[in-house]
Amino acid sequence: MIRLDISKALQEAALEETALQQRVAAAQAQLEEATCPGNDFLGWLHLPSSITPEFLGEVKACADVLRQHCDTVVVAGIGGSYLGARAVIEALGNSFAWLTNKGENPDILFAGNNIGEDYLYELTQYLKTRQFGVINISKSGTTTETALAFRLLKKQCEEQRGKEMARKVIVAVTDARKGAARTTADKEGYTSFIIPDNVGGRFSVLTPVGLLPIAVAGFDVEALVKGAADMERATAPEVPFAQNPSAVYAAARNVLYQQGKKIEILVNFQPKLHYMNEWWKQLYGESEGKDLKGIFPAAVDFSTDLHSMGQWIQEGERTIFETVVSVENPEHTLLFPHDEENLDGLNFLSGKRVDEVNKMAELGTRLAHVDGGVPNIRVCIDRLDAYNLGQLIYFFEKACGISGLILGVNPFNQPGVEAYKKNMFALLGKPGYEKETEAIKTRI
Repeated sequence: MIRLDISKALQEAALEETALQQRVAAAQAQLEEATCPGNDFLGWLHLPSSITPEFLGEVKACADVLRQHCDTVVVAGIGGSYLGARAVIEALGNSFAWLTNKGENPDILFAGNNIGEDYLYELTQYLKTRQFGVINISKSGTTTETALAFRLLKKQCEEQRGKEMARKVIVAVTDARKGAARTTADKEGYTSFIIPDNVGGRFSVLTPVGLLPIAVAGFDVEALVKGAADMERATAPEVPFAQNPSAVYAAARNVLYQQGKKIEILVNFQPKLHYMNEWWKQLYGESEGKDLKGIFPAAVDFSTDLHSMGQWIQEGERTIFETVVSVENPEHTLLFPHDEENLDGLNFLSGKRVDEVNKMAELGTRLAHVDGGVPNIRVCIDRLDAYNLGQLIYFFEKACGISGLILGVNPFNQPGVEAYKKNMFALLGKPGYEKETEAIKTRI
């Protein structure tokens, strides 16, 4: 089970205040009773425990079809429609799979999360030699980045593989009844899965949005869901505050925010967790950054970024705190070798595991940053496997809901995301935006 250590961030007494614990309890009650702002988006709350073996069987059966007919699968989606899946796939996969893949699992590529012409051109060129399929993830089917990519991929897949095979290897994850993606899926006869109406994108990794790509990549979705379900129980309202890791984390970060710590930096010492950082940034940024409030979520990969951001973190403005995700046990063993000449002076490490060196880098960094005035929270998981990642995902989701309500915002909407879209559509002359087009022309 996840272990949480706040001893290098706050005095225990700071979390023992009755008023704070009452606010945490009130937030949990609002979530459970669906009385909070955004209560029509609480489908994630008991999602892990509600997932049935039969449903996972359907996901795996579809994944098997893609695995049988494809050497490459492109996931088309943006934001929560791809970050959760990518976080898990990158964490569990071989870092050099793109070089070492021998056909056991399809390569999983991602598109629809940017509008980079060179990126999309290079992707389409690469796919010319691949037997590829597509998982199109979009509730509406009209999100510009994803719709643009899917239009390109659909056309290429049909031209390369024929319409009959394309129907087998293009899968839609979309709304149950409405939207362009649903219409296309029904018209073309694609296999489809539903994005629940009451689950927002950034909370959707345990729906087919995340589960299908993860299963196609060959990873254990049952273990992922079990880890999340166990964390759902470990963070239930009846669990005492001090034993509830999500409640303690939510409370601690809000106390630090009130103390002037406006930026939270999520830290990992495992490069495989880079996209978990990216998923976390969306989860907290989109949930809390509103009403002129919110902790700014940033992320770094250590020890890499100690040689770039490390100076600022150690001695820059003291408005930051760190949350370090620590992995107790790596999957492999690699010993530091002895060298007779010892020109680098590192023979004192001979025979030690590389992970021991990494762990001392982690501890030394945490101590240095605490000494430099940067509070440190540590989140420790046993290993990078599907079960522990399921725990980590639900831990952060539950804490996010509690934290946003303590902060006094609606954690489940994202009104600010629409602002850039309106300007982009006006600038592109989209039909229906004529007035906005005229107005924006006067500004440029």
